[in-house]
Amino acid sequence: MLLDRSFDVSVTPVASADLPEQTLRGVERFLFREVRLLDERRFAEWLELWTDDGRYWAPRFRGQANPFEQISLFWEDAVLREVRMRRLENPRNWSQQPPTRSSRAVSNVSVEGLDAAGHLIVRSVFQYTDWRGEQRQLAGTLHHKLAATEAGGWKMVLKKVEFVNCEDIFGALEVFV
Repeated sequence: MLLDRSFDVSVTPVASADLPEQTLRGVERFLFREVRLLDERRFAEWLELWTDDGRYWAPRFRGQANPFEQISLFWEDAVLREVRMRRLENPRNWSQQPPTRSSRAVSNVSVEGLDAAGHLIVRSVFQYTDWRGEQRQLAGTLHHKLAATEAGGWKMVLKKVEFVNCEDIFGALEVFV
């Protein structure tokens, strides 16, 4: 539930994570796959990258501690991500005629440590460009909290998008960043 204040949105590690090189490469591959799915508008597959209780958050203010006490650009759970996906894929959605085209680049990936629940905290930077009649560019920092799966992969518990210009006036952020 979105109003559950017990959901841990902190991206400050409480423990270090000493990972083998192979695991670090696996984390990078996961992030690269995530942005590729979004670029290719494979939203249903992207939704499968999340835990059931995962949250997608973009703070409205630099240094914003949580989404409960101040407005956010977005704060979404599985239901809201699904609603957004269905809207984006609906051929009668006039605001997506033509559909938004996008390109993302993720770099400077670093594992910061572990949160209290043992989730991996990963920091990276991103460049995002989209086009729907005119081109727009955004950039910032991504914080992912990742839970290890039994199959040896990862699922997103939290994706926090900190835009460089988070306090700016935005046009619609219809697609996932």
